[in-house]
Amino acid sequence: MNKLVLVNQEAAIVAVTLNRPARHNSLIPPLLNELLAAFQKINHDAQVRAVILQARGRSFSTGGDAQGFVDHADHARAYAQEIVGLLNQVILAMWDCPVPIVTAVHGIVTGGSMGLVLASDVVLVAPEAWFAPYYSILGPSPDGGWAVLLPRIIGRQRAARVLYTNHHITAAEAVEWGLATVIVPAAEIHTAASHMAQEIAHKKPGSIRHTRQLLNADRPEIARLLAREQDHFVDHIATPEALNGFRHYLAERKRQREQPA
Repeated sequence: MNKLVLVNQEAAIVAVTLNRPARHNSLIPPLLNELLAAFQKINHDAQVRAVILQARGRSFSTGGDAQGFVDHADHARAYAQEIVGLLNQVILAMWDCPVPIVTAVHGIVTGGSMGLVLASDVVLVAPEAWFAPYYSILGPSPDGGWAVLLPRIIGRQRAARVLYTNHHITAAEAVEWGLATVIVPAAEIHTAASHMAQEIAHKKPGSIRHTRQLLNADRPEIARLLAREQDHFVDHIATPEALNGFRHYLAERKRQREQPA
């Protein structure tokens, strides 16, 4: 079975790559388990100085796999508890990472995968990339930090507009609002992420580690807020609004694929 998360270490830099391109790197428990294991290992490796998070395929990640929620409709709450719980563990493992995380977003980011961006330190974004929640379109409650972490970065009113209207945050808006660091051409983004990681890795390691600890000192509060998001998600997921939203989305995608070119 192919690895859903690829981990490659060169000297003091570890590259973590989402590897489910045929499904737009959508999140399922096996992928999240592999991602969690990768960061747990990184967090205990004193030789690591910087981490690169990236993805294969057209999308960075489209969040929770809609098909997974439909397939587990008979025990939707248990499945939601598992997948959002794993996502929160990944976000917190990234929060606990002792070294900076440089994330290269070359394609779209939707749903819970936003949490991977929110837990990063430096976010490089391609001009074509964009971010969107889709909760108000599909029906579930927000997860991945959309409702509790995003407002801390871009402000409550901007976050409210994005969540209520499903506004697509463009690459330019992401930089302007502080969600991303800089726009880099898609063809150069992985190289740019590598250069940034190398630049960080060559700085004084003790200073970098203490700086990240200070920047992420509110970890207990982050864990509490993510747990609250999880409770809301699980509470709402088994409703007809949420499950039928996923079914309608999948049916519409199938109809579009079957249309003659």
